[in-house]
Amino acid sequence: MTGTASPNDGRHCGFGNHFSSEAVAAALPQGRNSPQRPPFGLYAELLSGTAFTAPRHGNQRTWLYRRQPSVRSGPYAPHAHALLKTGARDGVDIPPDPLRWHPVPLPPEPLDFVDGLRTMVLNGDPDMQQGVAVHLYGAGKPMGQRAFVDVDGELLLIPQEGAIRVTTELGVLLAAPGEILLLPRGMLFKVDPAVDGRSVRGYVCENYGAAFRLPELGPIGSNGLANTRDFVAPVAAYDDGPAQSWELIRKFGGALWRAPAAASPFNVVAWHGNLVPYVYDTRRFNTIGSISFDHPDPSIFTVLTSPSDTPGWANCDFVIFPPRWMVAEDTFRPPWYHRNVMSECMGLVHGQYDAKEQGFLPGGLSLHNSMVPHGPDADAFDKASAAELAPRKLDDTLAFMVESRWRLRPTAFALNGGHLDRSYADCWTPLQDNFKVDRP
Repeated sequence: MTGTASPNDGRHCGFGNHFSSEAVAAALPQGRNSPQRPPFGLYAELLSGTAFTAPRHGNQRTWLYRRQPSVRSGPYAPHAHALLKTGARDGVDIPPDPLRWHPVPLPPEPLDFVDGLRTMVLNGDPDMQQGVAVHLYGAGKPMGQRAFVDVDGELLLIPQEGAIRVTTELGVLLAAPGEILLLPRGMLFKVDPAVDGRSVRGYVCENYGAAFRLPELGPIGSNGLANTRDFVAPVAAYDDGPAQSWELIRKFGGALWRAPAAASPFNVVAWHGNLVPYVYDTRRFNTIGSISFDHPDPSIFTVLTSPSDTPGWANCDFVIFPPRWMVAEDTFRPPWYHRNVMSECMGLVHGQYDAKEQGFLPGGLSLHNSMVPHGPDADAFDKASAAELAPRKLDDTLAFMVESRWRLRPTAFALNGGHLDRSYADCWTPLQDNFKVDRP
């Protein structure tokens, strides 16, 4: 790629900002978006993330100046992928039980990012532009001359093992475990292991609904949680080698389609706009918590939110549980037992989750649907109930939660693939009736 300095170098920072970038000096038109003859014989192309008439504050689009327009591909033909699913229609009916999965090992034969996707839970309908899916990715080889574009939704990549190098139409980004990478709907990209010969694995949140944005801070004020400036966008870069045959994979209406391309789709020499990919380091999340008593609601850990038509009832919230200090007095510090109107899917990047000291492993997943009771296992309850409440640093841990207002349905692979922890509910069996009238 020509024009790439060091990915993630911080020169383009700020969620929602309007950026301008050129890999060749003077390649970006000045004073207009679509001149009669763009510089250097480039083609002007607009990528719209919202309707043209969206309010200015929410309007998203990027102008691309490329060596060849993206119409030079096709025709498309079906591309089979038995384990990548879309929308509630592809899920399986289940009873209202809590579910948990052990980590899914990498396939024995090396697969690239696209072929290694495995859908675990999902809801909604991309044609109605609502809902979310949670996939696992596992890649033992690079994508090579292959690019992927998701028209159904934007993608949030959550590396769990191994760093990834993501090439997009706007440039290159790197993401390692502890970081997340957001890819806009409709933007071409490829995902490769950042280190040659290494395998990578992680999670993917596919958001069919309104684009992710930073949550409102309300009484917290003007600072805190994920700070705008910590989101890093790429700088322009393009393939400058000889034309080679490429394969384009497009996710469209829940199905995959493939088409040949005579040259690299990563041929954007300059661009400007605010529809861009981002990488975010969760270690920069400014955690807010109680400094008096009680365990606060997990909404204070929200990094990104996709709102629905009902205020406060999100299509999807992306929440993290990073290292933090626990100082609340006279308080049961782990999450309380609860039944939530939202459906919760949790993953663990590394370390130990404080409410599940055993059985919830890095790379694993859990599902607690709407109004399904859940909370700390018996060991965590006993330990927290008897602990001396001195200030304590909860360290070396990173869990996340994808939360949605709609019920999440697991796929047949999730239920029957051999990774379901069928003894999960046993973690609450030792909880006893401790009620005694003669003591408070």
